[in-house]
Amino acid sequence: MIKPGAHKGHALVRAVALGTTGLLLAACEPVPVDPEVAARQCEERARAAQGPTGTVTTGINSQTGVFTGVQIGISSDFLTGADPVEVYRDCVFDLTGQPPIRAPQL
Repeated sequence: MIKPGAHKGHALVRAVALGTTGLLLAACEPVPVDPEVAARQCEERARAAQGPTGTVTTGINSQTGVFTGVQIGISSDFLTGADPVEVYRDCVFDLTGQPPIRAPQL
């Protein structure tokens, strides 16, 4: 025999579960990036779209002596011939949800 009001407890459990699920989904939404931070990050990506990037490192230390290193980077944006300014605009919009606040400094 089911007691009167027994279903109220189940309704409360469902309400709490739905509320918790909503909070968890809201926590998964991306947090917009500060427009100035996005501009700096996206300028780096746009620079990489202009051509190969790289660094050369040389040095000496007391344990191993002379060391050298070379690093070369080629972005997929460069390989596909993407316009660096368009790469910048799209990148800023993806990070902030808004158009850029300034022109890129390439």
